[in-house]
Amino acid sequence: MNKELQVYATIKGIGSASGLLLKGNLLYVIGDNSAYLYEYNIKSKALNKIELLKGLKVLENIPKAKKRDFEALCNFKNTLYVLGSGSTPNRNLMITYHLDTKNVVQQDLSSLYAKVKSSCGIDDDNLNIEGAIFDGLNWFLFNRGNGNAKKNGVIKIYGSDLTKVTKIEFSSIVLLKTDQKLVSFTDAVFYKNQIYFIAAAEDTKSTYHDGEILGSYLGSLNAETLSLNFIKQISANQKFEGISFFKENTSNLEFLLCEDRDTENLETVIYKLVI
Repeated sequence: MNKELQVYATIKGIGSASGLLLKGNLLYVIGDNSAYLYEYNIKSKALNKIELLKGLKVLENIPKAKKRDFEALCNFKNTLYVLGSGSTPNRNLMITYHLDTKNVVQQDLSSLYAKVKSSCGIDDDNLNIEGAIFDGLNWFLFNRGNGNAKKNGVIKIYGSDLTKVTKIEFSSIVLLKTDQKLVSFTDAVFYKNQIYFIAAAEDTKSTYHDGEILGSYLGSLNAETLSLNFIKQISANQKFEGISFFKENTSNLEFLLCEDRDTENLETVIYKLVI
């Protein structure tokens, strides 16, 4: 681990963390095999579990074939959005959580993901949404190019209502290759007209099956042109899957990261990254 990456918090009760979002003193975390949205108070260290899926016998460590694969967590104002990866028909769900009312609303994204695949030339084996940004007007979905077609890129969806989409654009983005394995998106966050992303290299050609971790990276894109500003390795043996802006100092930016350890152990380490 390099000096820019430090342990920020260890949270017992959360496993397979795949996305996070800091809002005030509350850190929201999702897990790809969990039916909960986790709300962690960074001051009191209290953990609250918000049930997103009803009627399940198992709410954590859901078996791979049945999990909803929540991979993307973003917000606009006081609403949180949790999106499934779309990598199988069972993973097309979006959950909207309203911080003021505490209301949980489910929405099926099957129709949207079908339009995305048709418009962007992405087949069933290569759709894998790992990150999302919503600016109140348009959506940016980050497709991880770890499938056989290497469809790494940004899907821009024009309009705020995902049920009434009329225009979709796909920007293919090659980050870099390491040992002939493509480095591909695992999450992204918007800050000051820049998109800061994390990405990983993994020894697999499948959006479903995991492979040996070959490293994690941080980089940024211009939010208007989606051109690559920089990319740098931050770990050689970890797979970070969630990023949230933390704070800005006079000389650097700080982000919070979470990693998916692909284990059934309900403990998550949150890292602070300084750039």
